[in-house]
Amino acid sequence: MDLETVLEIIEQTVKDLEAPVKDFEKVQTRDPFRILVATILSSRTKDETTTEAVKRLFGKIRRPDDLAGLQLEEIEELIYPVGFYRNKARHLASLPEALKNFGGKVPDSLEELLKLPGVGRKTANLVLARAFGKPAICVDTHVHRLANMWGFVHTKTPEQTERALADMLSRDIWSRVNPLLVAFGQKICRPASPLCNICPLIRWCPKKAA
Repeated sequence: MDLETVLEIIEQTVKDLEAPVKDFEKVQTRDPFRILVATILSSRTKDETTTEAVKRLFGKIRRPDDLAGLQLEEIEELIYPVGFYRNKARHLASLPEALKNFGGKVPDSLEELLKLPGVGRKTANLVLARAFGKPAICVDTHVHRLANMWGFVHTKTPEQTERALADMLSRDIWSRVNPLLVAFGQKICRPASPLCNICPLIRWCPKKAA
């Protein structure tokens, strides 16, 4: 079975599931600034925790200028307990000044996004896909884990996985990879206690066939 077929099966499987990633996507809306901030906060943090932190923070701010008006301690309090919240608060505090280099707006290229504080390839690709509708593959732990487990890639780092998947898939479905595999990884093929009894891929799954 090829990966595109697997993604089609997963899409049908997760469409009615209440996965944490879906709530996280809703709270981001379509605003590039909000998506950028939410994605910075999401690193090494459960989606449930990030979702609540985004709600608290954007109850206080709307634009970069609003964020610039907050003290560092206020940002820390609003985003706690996301992982590495002190580091992320510093990144957010620096963000309004950094965005001035791009006219006060979130840039829409990978190269420019990577110049912003707290932004790596995962964050940049997610912003490109969700905020600007550009083809990009965001590789988080679920994407990296599942793609390797199923044998579609044999990689050691998320960046290697991103490149391998980009070579394998047509550009028009790149942005679907992350939301589908994350939802599937959260609700069915979980890292611990996977629900193999309800998995639509169980008869094909290379791990179970091994």
